Amino acid sequence: MRGVTSLGNRVGRGRRWLREHPLAFDGALALAVLVCMVVGSFVDPHGHRHGPSFGERTPDARSVLLMLTGAAALVWRRRRPLPVLLLTGAAGVVEYAEGDPAAPVAMSAVIALYTVASRTDRPTTWRVGLLTMTVLTGAAMLLGAAPWYSQENLGVFAWTGMAAAAGDAVRSRRAFVDAIRERAERAERTREEEARRRVAEERLRIARDLHDVVAHHIALVNVQAGVAAHVMDKRPDQAKEALAHVREASRSALGELRATVGLLRQSGDPEAPTEPAPGLAVLDELLATFRHAGLPVDLARTDRGTTLPAAVDLAAYRIIQEALTNVRKHAGPDAKAEVSVVRVGRTVEVTVLDDGAPATAPDGAAHRDGHGDRHGDGPDRGHGGHGLIGMRERVTALGGSLTAAPRYGGGFRVHAILPLTAPTGEAT
Repeated sequence: MRGVTSLGNRVGRGRRWLREHPLAFDGALALAVLVCMVVGSFVDPHGHRHGPSFGERTPDARSVLLMLTGAAALVWRRRRPLPVLLLTGAAGVVEYAEGDPAAPVAMSAVIALYTVASRTDRPTTWRVGLLTMTVLTGAAMLLGAAPWYSQENLGVFAWTGMAAAAGDAVRSRRAFVDAIRERAERAERTREEEARRRVAEERLRIARDLHDVVAHHIALVNVQAGVAAHVMDKRPDQAKEALAHVREASRSALGELRATVGLLRQSGDPEAPTEPAPGLAVLDELLATFRHAGLPVDLARTDRGTTLPAAVDLAAYRIIQEALTNVRKHAGPDAKAEVSVVRVGRTVEVTVLDDGAPATAPDGAAHRDGHGDRHGDGPDRGHGGHGLIGMRERVTALGGSLTAAPRYGGGFRVHAILPLTAPTGEAT
């Protein structure tokens, strides 16, 4: 078994070397064809024993020169297939006209015809093949010493026809293999592009979740810490309460961050997140955190008892969270907010209103984010933030719509319409 494996390895290395050095292969083929033609030239098809006999005749100098010419031309059969076929065919015709009996010079033309058929298209193969068969067979029948119906003449017809057919079959198989390889490579590229697209979408989704979690809880921590620092000396009990809210908000932030970042773990990693994604079921707890931070929030809901798709439920929760975080950061200390969640037909509408005064830049112009909205995500909203961008991306991904604009008379309004039918067409 080891010897067979070693032999197979040597054969494989030899084939690779020949593919890498085609000129050497063609030179070896030309030498083999020359040997076959020379040996065949010593065969007399009509010997004294009424059959082919070997050694009763020898080729003359003209036949040897024609055989050398035809064999040498095969060295360039890949580079110039049609000129090589023309040269070898002409050598065969000359030998049939002058040789008696003719040496097998047409053997080189058969190899050249195979090369043309394997390296050109089918129409060219048919035209060139028929022409070569007609010329060589006609020359053998009309110019040769043997009768036109002799086996040698029929052999010329058969060999040229088989050479054209074999070359066409090799070309078809090569084209078929190339097409399969191209489809496989294209499918591989498509899979890689799809994988990269999914990775980018997952990164964007995780970035949105991280932004929503961090922006909400850090804003609450910032407010409560400021309250604690302000009343620490005069009202220590209120300062303790504010610090307790800071601790609760930070613990909640750490929990949500752990759950979100846990999605990046490998499947075999321990302590994978088991908590469900937040949704409208815990909306009251979310509003309570804002009320503890000093933002009065009223809630009106008509969707109780409605089971929302997971993606819609999470998007509605995050939109309310982000909108109220922006109200707390930018609408002023005396602002109030109203939240409504209403089921309308096959959609759920989420609205967040506030009555805060619009923030202004140092030059008196209202700050706006990158989408032309007032709400930003940092102390300097003039540079734009990602809050409303993330909200729009969530809503757009679900096939809904979002409007965010200042209200007449002051304040701001965020209104999202989320369809209860998933983009894939599954109804809930």
